[in-house]
Amino acid sequence: MEPSLGSAEEQTLRHVEKDVLIPKLMREKAKELCSDKVQAFTKCCQDTGVLMVVKCQEENKALKACLTGYYTDPAFYEECKLEYLKQREEFRATGIPQKQQKLPTSM
Repeated sequence: MEPSLGSAEEQTLRHVEKDVLIPKLMREKAKELCSDKVQAFTKCCQDTGVLMVVKCQEENKALKACLTGYYTDPAFYEECKLEYLKQREEFRATGIPQKQQKLPTSM
């Protein structure tokens, strides 16, 4: 009988999963959730060119605050951890990796 997602064995995470793969998923999801701030910062940078360091400070602060809010939220970590465990369980059952979505290059 295969362990279910809720079993202790199935929820044991390797170092690389805890410190690399789940944080990567968190970053991807946070970028999606903060997409309005990502777009505002990107637009500001494109519009101002070299002066972006000075002129886009407010957009940069708003983007950092949004992303940091997600990165430091324990509930968001748990949500991403459960999503990762579900993906891992599906991969182990089927052997088929989940398709990686390509992010726009402007991000």
